Amino acid sequence: MNTNSKILYRPVGQKELELIKASAYKRFPPRLAWQPIFYPVMDFEYACTIAKDWNTQDDENGNVGYVTQFEIPLDYFQKFKTENVGAANHNELWVPAKELDEFNSRILSGIKVVKTFYGEKFKGIKENG
Repeated sequence: MNTNSKILYRPVGQKELELIKASAYKRFPPRLAWQPIFYPVMDFEYACTIAKDWNTQDDENGNVGYVTQFEIPLDYFQKFKTENVGAANHNELWVPAKELDEFNSRILSGIKVVKTFYGEKFKGIKENG
């Protein structure tokens, strides 16, 4: 990372990861009708907590949690509101769903999976991560 960009994290389940893979790791999928905000997080440990404690318990998403990491330009990052939703490190960037296409176009160097957590009910093939 350089001083002109910001690293962000997004915890996802299997379904969202499949959509990210389909974009060649370049884009996050559109939000569903009931999801008005796309909210990547700013802290790796917070992203891990969500992936481990929530995604691994979600049967519909394969009982697996992936932490994705990506970068956006700092000046673009500063355009959005940040919200603290709990502990000191629970900071999220709130991006209106209608702006996700533009947001995706600002991702530098793609999206990568940096950590994977498997729940007790996971039934797939475990990958490294």
